Amino acid sequence: MADRKIFAGPKVRRIRLGLELTQAAMAEGLEISPSYLNLIERNQRPLTVQLLLRLASTYKIDLEALQSDDGALVGELRNVFRDPLLAGELPGDQELVEMADAAPNTAGGILKLYRAYREQAARLSDLAELLAREGHETGMAATRLPADEVRDRFEHRPNFFARIEDAAEAFVAELSTGDDLVTSLQEWLKTRHGIVVRSLPVHVMPDLKRRYDRHSLRLFLSERLSAHDRLREIAMEVSLLALGEAVAAELEDLSFSSGEVKRIARFELARYAAHALMMPYSAFLSAAQRARYDIDVLRARFDVSFEQAANRLATLARPCASGLPFFLFEIDNAGNRLRRAGAQGYPHAKFGGLCPKLGVHAAFAQPGQILVDRVEMPDGSGYLTVCRTLEGPQAGFNERVRRTAILIGCDFEAARDTVYGEAANRPGANVLAGTACRLCERRGCLSRAEPPVTRPLGLDEMATGLSAFDFR
Repeated sequence: MADRKIFAGPKVRRIRLGLELTQAAMAEGLEISPSYLNLIERNQRPLTVQLLLRLASTYKIDLEALQSDDGALVGELRNVFRDPLLAGELPGDQELVEMADAAPNTAGGILKLYRAYREQAARLSDLAELLAREGHETGMAATRLPADEVRDRFEHRPNFFARIEDAAEAFVAELSTGDDLVTSLQEWLKTRHGIVVRSLPVHVMPDLKRRYDRHSLRLFLSERLSAHDRLREIAMEVSLLALGEAVAAELEDLSFSSGEVKRIARFELARYAAHALMMPYSAFLSAAQRARYDIDVLRARFDVSFEQAANRLATLARPCASGLPFFLFEIDNAGNRLRRAGAQGYPHAKFGGLCPKLGVHAAFAQPGQILVDRVEMPDGSGYLTVCRTLEGPQAGFNERVRRTAILIGCDFEAARDTVYGEAANRPGANVLAGTACRLCERRGCLSRAEPPVTRPLGLDEMATGLSAFDFR
C-alpha cells in the first residue's frame, strides 16, 4: 500500500456527505487543510497511507470501501452504450470508469432506465404482433434506425422486383457466359469499364471483404470469401453498373425517408440483383420445379451456395410464372434475426419465427445437416420448414467461426410438391410451435422462455407446471 497511490476523491466526498460534514469539518478531523481535502475530492491529490489510517480511525471507515470495485458497473454501462440507439455516443472506457466512480447512483439509474426501455420495447413489439395477428395494423413498433426501416419495408412486401428480374435476364442473354460465370463477369467489367478484380490476403485487408478503388479501377476481394461469395460480390458490382436503372427505379418506388436509408436499401437491391444474375429467373424456376425444389440440387446446378439458392427460392413470385411461396429467415447462434423475406412477404402474424422449438435453433447442434419439420401452429395451420447452418467468411486460427442458421419454409399444403414433403411426414417430425413465447398459450411447454402477455401468471404454491412460467 505504501507504494500505491489511491485516487478515491468521489468516494471520500460520498463518505463526507453521508456523515453530513462540511469540507472544513472533515479537514479539521483529519488534521489537514480544507483546500487539501478539496484537491483530494477532485482527484487532484492521492490519499496517503497516513490519511487512510486517519480516515479509518476517525470515521470508522473500512479501507476496502475506498478500493475501486466498479468493474461490473462499468461493464454493464459499456453494454448499454453498445445498443444501436446509443452506438454513436459510446464514451471511452475512462469516461465510463469516471461515471461509475464519481456517480454510481446515477450510473445505476441509467441501467434501470435502459432495462425498462428494453422491456417496454419488447412489450410494445409483442402487442403490435398480437394486434396484427388479429387483423389490426398498428404503428406502435415503428422503426428507429435506418437499417430497421429498410428491414421492415423488405419484410412486409413480396421479395420480388420485376424490373431487376427483366433487366438481369436480358443482360445474361447478351453475356457470353459459357460454363464459367465468374470469368464472364470479370471480363465484362474489364472490357466495358476497365475494372480489374483482385483477391487480397487477410493481412492486407483484415477488416473488409470487398473494396472498390475508384482511382485505380480495381475491385479488391478478401481471400476469406468462399468462391460462391466472391461470385456474388462480383455480380453485385456488375449489377450496379449494368442494371443501375432498374435498381434505381425499384428504389424510387420504395419511397424511403432519407438518403442514408436509400443507401442501405440500394445495397440490398444490388444483392438481390446479383442473385438474379447468378440464377436467372426463368431458368431457375424451371430447374426448381424439375428438381422439386431440392436446394442441394439447385446449388450444384447453378454453382452457388446453399444460402444463395435458398434466398432465390424466396423470390419466385413473377405473375403467371411463380414458384412455391417460400419464406425464410436467418439467425446467429445467439438468436439474433439477421434478415427475413418471402415471396409473398414474411408471415409475421401467422408464423412469427421466434419459437425456440423451431429447427433453425437445433441446427447449430448439427452443423451442415438439413433438418426438415412439419411445424403446427396454435391455430391449426401447418408449415414445412427446412433448416441448415451456414458458414461465414473463413476464420483464422485464433478466430471463432461465424456460423448462422437459415430456415426456409412454406405452407404445408405445398409440401407434396417438394422433395422434403415425405421427410416432414415421418414420425417425430411434427413440431408444436407458436409465433413467440409471449403470444403463445400452449400449456406445459418445456421450451417456454417468457410468460404470455395474454394470460395472467398462475402462482400456485401447491402445484408447479412443467413450464418455467405457469399461467391461468
